[in-house]
Amino acid sequence: MAHDAAEASILELEPEQQAREVWRRLTPERWPVSPKDLPAGSALVGGSIRDALIGRQRRAPDLDLVVPEGALKLTQRLARDYGGACVVLDEARDMARLVLGGWTLDLARRDGDDLETDLGRRDFRLNAIALVLGDAPMLLDPTDGIADLRCSRLQAVQEQNLIDDPLRLLRALRLIAELPLTIEAETRVMLHRHRHRLPLAAPERIQAELTRLVESPGAALALQELKALDLLAPWQELPAPGFGGVLAGADPETTASCLTTQERDQALPLLRLTTCLSDEGLQALRFSRRQQQRCARLRQWLHRDDGKAFGSLPEAERLTLHRTLEDDLPALILTLPLPEREEWLQRWRNDDDPLFHPRPPVDGRTLQESLSIPQGPRLGELLQHLSLERAFGRLHHREEALEAARLWLSGRCG
Repeated sequence: MAHDAAEASILELEPEQQAREVWRRLTPERWPVSPKDLPAGSALVGGSIRDALIGRQRRAPDLDLVVPEGALKLTQRLARDYGGACVVLDEARDMARLVLGGWTLDLARRDGDDLETDLGRRDFRLNAIALVLGDAPMLLDPTDGIADLRCSRLQAVQEQNLIDDPLRLLRALRLIAELPLTIEAETRVMLHRHRHRLPLAAPERIQAELTRLVESPGAALALQELKALDLLAPWQELPAPGFGGVLAGADPETTASCLTTQERDQALPLLRLTTCLSDEGLQALRFSRRQQQRCARLRQWLHRDDGKAFGSLPEAERLTLHRTLEDDLPALILTLPLPEREEWLQRWRNDDDPLFHPRPPVDGRTLQESLSIPQGPRLGELLQHLSLERAFGRLHHREEALEAARLWLSGRCG
């Protein structure tokens, strides 16, 4: 997740200074809702506080608010007053979301008699920090989450909290993908001990965490931990491919430096998803049909890798590779040995390369009009033949293509 502001950590300041600086960094004057419209005893919790403390806040951070009571009614009122949308997250637990002007505010009723009890029921200590709102905002850190931030440690508040919401098992890995954190030893044991509970979480929630994980800067380490903890076993192929199996040609995480930022942002998440989830797993976790198709196509060719940059493929199959993977080819390129990787990438960046961006040298309508060939399977076969001839440099312009089409038709007729 991109962050729009980068400031120095304030972890070493005194608590009162920290609270003032967190409040400043959260720019409440820009919020779509005035803090004065929130009830007494309201507090900001979770990621926005953590990120402000370490200086990685976003310009419009997601705001998680805890209110003493009536969170759903409050969200509905704010939506009416400010013209936003209220989304009910959990009516039984009195949780709702306000979507307004590019901002997302999640409001929840306090869990327990006081805020400290609520924080004690959260996932990890660095997420169990609250900023109590008021004339003089105050930080509340009952589990010593700021100490964890100082030493870049991820530590569970308590084991039962992970059992109560098994998605938190996966969230631990997503957090170390987003932040330079080390999982505390006992917490790591807990994650492994309760790994069988992860399928109890809603598939859509698992999908959302995995999507953020594979897009994060520390995804390579997080995926190694996922494999070691066996968290994704229910959704993996047997044996799970991993970067050392299917991807024998190169380490894609280290070779990604050859890509532009845009290319890398498209290729690496796709490659990571393909190698950590099976096709059935992607479907079970409710990934979009398009994402399932992209991963399936990439997986097909990863399994076809001959160790020779696909040099042993017949021409027709090589053309099929480039046609089916055209936009996503960089994900495959990352797995190739160095010389071929550089050559393939250079050719893929050339929109006029006839093999890496295959297309017929003439369109079907031109063939129908010039050669009196009707619409049908034979026209499709002819277009495939001409595409192949163009892809491998045997056709260069329209007249050559029409002559090649006449020869092909005469041979078929003969």
